Amino acid sequence: MPNQPTDTATGLLRTEHQLILAVANSLSAKLAAEGAGIALDYDDLARYITFFRLFADACHHGKEEDMLFPGLEAQGMPHDVGPIAVMLAEHDQGRSLVRMMAEALDDARSGDPQASGDLRAGAVGFVDLIVAHIGKEDHVLFNMADEMIVGPDCRDLCARYDETCGRRYDGQTKEELERLAEEILGRT
Repeated sequence: MPNQPTDTATGLLRTEHQLILAVANSLSAKLAAEGAGIALDYDDLARYITFFRLFADACHHGKEEDMLFPGLEAQGMPHDVGPIAVMLAEHDQGRSLVRMMAEALDDARSGDPQASGDLRAGAVGFVDLIVAHIGKEDHVLFNMADEMIVGPDCRDLCARYDETCGRRYDGQTKEELERLAEEILGRT
């Protein structure tokens, strides 16, 4: 059946996108609540940062950068211009925004207004970026990938995704990071 995680070059990645979007939307809701006068829970924010750093970037973007994009390049898609170049630039921008959040967290927790502003700006920027980024991947790049990477190439790529899913990310498994997401989503 099409659109199952292993039936297309991007099935698993699209499934992961749904979890990343759910967590991003949850963070957006928390930021909106803060704007309505509800104080931010810094322990919750630390969980978001961990999820975005380890699941969205190391696990998910790692599969794209180390496997999908090279597969597309092997099919003739250029690396330095066009969709791959844009996605790579946005991955770097996302890393910078999550790093900004992480660097501001402790000082914001201590009441530093500049750090609180940096934390909020990083969070808002990341949510805006990741939502738009996933839209581009799901509706443009991934459609191209599913047409270009088929048959044995697709089966090989999906097998390599499975191997990657067995790795640890700062000591945490993909399943543990998915449970972290469920914990985050249960708090909204």
